[in-house]
Amino acid sequence: MARLLAFIVLLIPGIMAAGGIKLIRDTIFGKLIGPIPYLWLQLLIGLLLVVVGIGFFAGFLLNRDRKNGKVQPKFVKKKES
Repeated sequence: MARLLAFIVLLIPGIMAAGGIKLIRDTIFGKLIGPIPYLWLQLLIGLLLVVVGIGFFAGFLLNRDRKNGKVQPKFVKKKES
């Protein structure tokens, strides 16, 4: 059950990043989508979605690897005393 929940948690940012890539691609080809009035705004929304989606995914993986002790020493959190 935990693996299914983790999959669902990672699926949402993955879909966000894919949607952002689509918006960026449509901006490059000059196709304006739906309620977005300007191409530059569409590009910014696409970039934001890609950065947030990939950032969440990367943070999730880093957190998991920290728990398992599979990161380089520079990525290990220092314990507070």
